[in-house]
Amino acid sequence: MKEETVAVGRTVKKRFWTAIAAGFLAFGAMVAVFGMNMTAVAMPLGGMGDFYVELDELQGEDFHLAPHIGETGEADEAPMVRNEIGNVDITNLHIYKDLRMPGTENWIRINITSPSVSIDGLIQDARLIDANLDFNDLAIEQSNTDEFTENWTQNAETITITDAKIVTDYLFQSVVSLEGAEISVENIDEPETMEPGV
Repeated sequence: MKEETVAVGRTVKKRFWTAIAAGFLAFGAMVAVFGMNMTAVAMPLGGMGDFYVELDELQGEDFHLAPHIGETGEADEAPMVRNEIGNVDITNLHIYKDLRMPGTENWIRINITSPSVSIDGLIQDARLIDANLDFNDLAIEQSNTDEFTENWTQNAETITITDAKIVTDYLFQSVVSLEGAEISVENIDEPETMEPGV
């Protein structure tokens, strides 16, 4: 009788920590670049499921909002809204992502903070927005079209967002400048979840 060999995959801690260290080194290099000139060009952030964006105040010009179907950590196609803002200034930005450590029940949170941020060409896909919103010259338009993303839109000359918490799945900036940026990692008891009306 022929004996079968069964291979079982597992996480090799040494390789895992080497990969984590390399990732943080690359991320640290990026922050070092921010520290020297504080500017990055064409910076996308996505493909990793939900992450959270909190801010005290956002001042934006040339605002456009439209329905969007995008990928989350749980679904290939989920309903969202796509915000596009030409020029943005943000006070007290906090972006964070909760991750479970492979092979454990332990969770960590990766935090990115900056007291002052300016962005050109912001695109954000949001699953949930909890904030105060003020618009100037707001136009809400509906078109008789089968194209989902053009059926209903909002456009405004300016937008002000305060006390915001946004569940985000994709973020892109043509040019972003973060003054005094800090990146930190902390242990947490469980991941954050946020649903409408909660």
